[in-house]
Amino acid sequence: MLEELGIETIRLELPFRLNHVNVFYAEGETGWSVIDAGLHKEDTVAAWDSALKGKDVKNIIITHYHPDHFGYSGGLQQKTSAKVWMTKTDAEAGLRAWTAEFLDEMYRNYQFAGIPEKQAREMRDNTASFVPRISPLPTIDHYIEEGQTFQFGKEEYEAIFTPGHSDGLIVLFNKSKRVLLGTDHILPKITPNISYWFHGRKDPLHDYLQSLKKIEALNAEYVIPSHGKPFYDANTRIQEIREHHDERLEKVLTHVKSDQTVFEVCDLLFPKVLTVHESRFAIGETLAHLEYLRHKGEIKRKDHQGRWYYYQ
Repeated sequence: MLEELGIETIRLELPFRLNHVNVFYAEGETGWSVIDAGLHKEDTVAAWDSALKGKDVKNIIITHYHPDHFGYSGGLQQKTSAKVWMTKTDAEAGLRAWTAEFLDEMYRNYQFAGIPEKQAREMRDNTASFVPRISPLPTIDHYIEEGQTFQFGKEEYEAIFTPGHSDGLIVLFNKSKRVLLGTDHILPKITPNISYWFHGRKDPLHDYLQSLKKIEALNAEYVIPSHGKPFYDANTRIQEIREHHDERLEKVLTHVKSDQTVFEVCDLLFPKVLTVHESRFAIGETLAHLEYLRHKGEIKRKDHQGRWYYYQ
C-alpha cells in the first residue's frame, strides 16, 4: 500500500523501550516533502542524508512537538532549506519545552505531584538531557490550519487536529482511499501516552477521547502509524483504546477513596519498576486520568503543604 501511495518510510531507532519512530518522505509536484524528523543523533542524520541525497526537499511537516518527531527538524531544515510546518500550539510548545525556565517549573510541578525530591530532580534532568537531541531549533515558517491539504506522494491529505497526545497533534487523512497517517494518535499495539503536564489544555484525556470520536467518524480503512506497522480498520482499534482507558479510570476510582498523591496513584497504575524516562510518562498519564475524573466531578483535589491530594 505504501508503494501504491508513493510514500517512503524510514524506521529510526530510539534509545527507549519504544525503540523506533517511523518518519516519511514523498515526492510531490514541486519537490519532496518530509513528515517528522526523529531525534537529532548520528544515525538519524545518516539515515536522512542517504534517503534525501539528490532530492529537492521543499517542506518538513512536523505532526507534534515531542522530540522523537520534532528533534531533528531544525538540523534537517538547515541542510535542505525546506519550510517547516507545525500547528501554532505545538510550535510554541516545541520552542519552549526545553528552556531552563520550563525545566525548573517542571521540577516544582513534580513536587506538587508528591514525587520524592531525588526522583523529581532525576526526572527533570532526564528531560534536560534531550536538549542536544532537539538542537538546533527550527524556524517555523507556516502554521498548519485544520482542514489544510497537503500533496504527499500520489495523494492529497487533509490535516485534522487531534489534541490529546499533545495539545497540537495532527493526523493526515486521504478521503478517496480512506488512508490515515495516524501519527501518535492511534497506534496498533500500544496506547498512546496521554499526559497532563501541569500546563496547556487542562483535560487532555477528555480531549483525546473526543479526538478519537472525530477520527472514528472518518471510518479510516488503512492506518499508517508513527510507531509500529500499518494496519487495517481504524475503528476497531479505536474501540480497543477506549476500553483501555475505561478500565484505567475504573481502577483509579476504586483506589482513590481518601487522600492520595499523584505519586501514590501512579504506583498503583504502574507497579513495575520503570526507568526515569518511563516514570515521567507514567506520572503524566496518571495525572491525566485523575484530572479527567476531577473535571467530571467524580473525585476532588486539594492543595496541602505544597502537594496535590485527590479524594472522593
